Amino acid sequence: MTRIQANLVLLLAAAIWGGGFVAQSTAMDKIGPFWFVGLRFAIAALAVLPFAWLEARKSETKLVRRDWLAFGFVGLALFSGAITQQIGLMTTTVTNSSFLTGLYVVFVPVISVVALRRYPHWIIWPAAGMSLSGIFLMSGGALTNLTTGDLLSIVCAFFWGVQIILAGLFVMSSGRPLALSFTQFAVCSLLCLLIAPWVETISVDVILASGKEILYVGLISSGLAFVLQVIGQRYTTASQAAIFLSSEALFGAFLGALLLGEVLPPLGYLGCVIIFAAMLIVEIIPELTRRKSSPSPA
Repeated sequence: MTRIQANLVLLLAAAIWGGGFVAQSTAMDKIGPFWFVGLRFAIAALAVLPFAWLEARKSETKLVRRDWLAFGFVGLALFSGAITQQIGLMTTTVTNSSFLTGLYVVFVPVISVVALRRYPHWIIWPAAGMSLSGIFLMSGGALTNLTTGDLLSIVCAFFWGVQIILAGLFVMSSGRPLALSFTQFAVCSLLCLLIAPWVETISVDVILASGKEILYVGLISSGLAFVLQVIGQRYTTASQAAIFLSSEALFGAFLGALLLGEVLPPLGYLGCVIIFAAMLIVEIIPELTRRKSSPSPA
């Protein structure tokens, strides 16, 4: 797979996630976030399991304990991002959540500096400032207008950044994207389903009422899109993956307006534009300067 093909695979995953925001939001009228995320990723794990088993049969190398532990850490990051996003959707809009979640584009290089000592291009820092300005405008020019859901969406973006970095590292080292996908889904589901009975009520009627949303995000947004993510990340960089995945903000905002009738004030739309511009320049500027500095072929 070429890098262009990999990036198109990631773009498809982003489009699917954009639709997932709508399903995740409407489901909160019927079911609690822990039960929803737990059931969502249980379905995703079951859907991916047969393919992970086939992958294991064809693979020439066996996974060792270190690989499984690494996959488990990806699952922990997935749990942290998924549950903060889902709880956030209870008190924010699909549009806000999708754009604020997209801030992982800025978090990815910053986390890389702190955790991996991989220093990013200088453009990261003004892009971070642009993102903060965009958040300020999305709040209507007053940070006090930010809801708890908006703040949780920002926290969620940090954990998605961690998940993207870890998934990229461990899928490259193991060469087993489906095993990684199954493990992270199973870990996320298990953690949610262990917590859910203590904090939320559930019944068969509740599950049936939210069945369409659970199936969509379980099979499509989770089972398919996350697999597309880890497959695509085998052939591109974490930063490039982040910029293509961040287009979920546009898909989410468009579908939120189309299906849920969501509308932002003018300042909010300006904030969305600034945030998305920050996402783009994080990738475009370093790529342009890299090409200019590369020696021309003789």
